[in-house]
Amino acid sequence: MGKPPNLYAFQGADELAQSLRAYVLEAQNSALTRHKVFRVAVSGGSLPKMLAQALLRESTGDDKDKVEFDKWEIFFADERAVPLDHEDSNYRLVKEEILDKAPAGLGKPKVYAIDVKYLDDVQELADQYEQTLVNAFASRDSVRLPVFDLLLLGCGPDGHTCSLFPGSPLLRESDAWVLQISDSPKPPPKRITLSLPVATHGVKIAFVATGGGKKDIMKQIFDTDEGQQLPCGLINAQGQERVSWFVDYPAIEGVSFPARRGSL
Repeated sequence: MGKPPNLYAFQGADELAQSLRAYVLEAQNSALTRHKVFRVAVSGGSLPKMLAQALLRESTGDDKDKVEFDKWEIFFADERAVPLDHEDSNYRLVKEEILDKAPAGLGKPKVYAIDVKYLDDVQELADQYEQTLVNAFASRDSVRLPVFDLLLLGCGPDGHTCSLFPGSPLLRESDAWVLQISDSPKPPPKRITLSLPVATHGVKIAFVATGGGKKDIMKQIFDTDEGQQLPCGLINAQGQERVSWFVDYPAIEGVSFPARRGSL
């Protein structure tokens, strides 16, 4: 048995963002030491806004507190089969919240968006995005799974993450890296998502969940056996201590699982 996930709780958004920044930059610096590039997968929802609050704040001037976007490769943990400028696009969220606002001095990351010419064929869209991962992470034959340096994920009120939903047969997929969904229970219906094996094999995996609307699902995920079968619970179980949650106090009201309160 490995160690359980880390649950970090904060008074408010600013304190959370400050600690999230320290965590992300530690992952960045470690990755750059290992292989000179920082490969990150991000989700949409409220995550890009919090990530912007973390990364675009003023640096302390310490070498370890420097965002080096020019060495980042940003992928999407899931994406909707919509044009890149569509309001449902996770790419658009990341672009508007982070890329468009980042000072030039931080450099420009390489961003791997979906190929919109396959929007009408969601299976082909997934296959093409998997090929993008194959090209970025070396050939498929030599790498069983792409190992992201960091996955930044959200948690839905039903315990879904990426576009992996509770009870979905996609949770049993063990070979594919990227999966297609044509009937998502949450609109828009057509999406692609990283598979569970890819989502659980990051060097580091971070969830951000805030607000009292999350307390019921957080209690389920952390305090019940049933919750361990939800997508977020499966990532907790398989990722163990590689998983860290960044939450505010309202999100864990009533949760028994021990949380570390305050900074990391």
